Amino acid sequence: MLRLILQEHSNKSIFLTDVRLYSLLFLLLFSTQFHHIIATIFIYNGCSQEKYQPNSPYETNLNTLLSSIVNSASQTLYNNFALGNDTSSSSSAQPDGATFCLYQCRGDLKPANCATCVASAVSQINLICAYSYGATLQLEGCLLRYEHFDFLGKQDTSLRFKKCSASVSNDGEFLRRRDDVIADLMTGAVNSAFRVSSSGSVEGYAQCVGDLNQADCSACLANAAAQLKTLCGASAAGDVFLAQCYIRYWAAGYYDSSSPDSYNEDEVGKTVAIIVGSVAGAAVLIVFLSLCRKVFGKFPLA
Repeated sequence: MLRLILQEHSNKSIFLTDVRLYSLLFLLLFSTQFHHIIATIFIYNGCSQEKYQPNSPYETNLNTLLSSIVNSASQTLYNNFALGNDTSSSSSAQPDGATFCLYQCRGDLKPANCATCVASAVSQINLICAYSYGATLQLEGCLLRYEHFDFLGKQDTSLRFKKCSASVSNDGEFLRRRDDVIADLMTGAVNSAFRVSSSGSVEGYAQCVGDLNQADCSACLANAAAQLKTLCGASAAGDVFLAQCYIRYWAAGYYDSSSPDSYNEDEVGKTVAIIVGSVAGAAVLIVFLSLCRKVFGKFPLA
């Protein structure tokens, strides 16, 4: 009898240990999938009207560089590549196959999440901008751009995207805090390429593309800050993306709001995130339930 009781106690202990392990595995898998989904939410894109021909030297070089970008993203958060550019030529015209591209991940992403984001960007840009000589795709966690001309390291402060929430014009304290955050981001991001800041209830972050020098990064951020205040005014949250830098700010807890019009969020990106998140969550849940079923079958409680 004592032996039987000890055996049952041992089985239940093993069962509880396995359930805890599977529960931990479930939470880790779900949190990882959720982080990947957030990083790959669509923000904006741009495609050149000029098209290249299938099987052309440009397409061959572009595919080679996009493959290099995917491989590089697991090692570093920024890199740029060029292929087919004849630097020995005195002509200002680029060869037919000349291809230039870069990627950059948000500075707080881990390499694994960066690689996931960049791989998603590469797969999307081939669909969104099929056969375009130039294309840009900005996701929540990463930027991907390629061109037929050499744009690397050359200053470009053109506005690519802006998004503003509803106004909080009567909240003078919020606006003061907002300005403090923007000022801190302007100076901090120049020195570290990626900067996070907060003041009171306001949070934000900013980033320059990795091929900019400090002077050009500073000029880009100053331009972005000025446009952010002009375009978004007293908004509770605002984003301004220029070609080579961006600044974003929001009221603390703002993105936790359930208000349907809280930030005029991009419906395409939000819908994709919901669908992918639901599928990923369901898949992980099925695996978890299957493991629990095996444990229950192996170690019955009664």
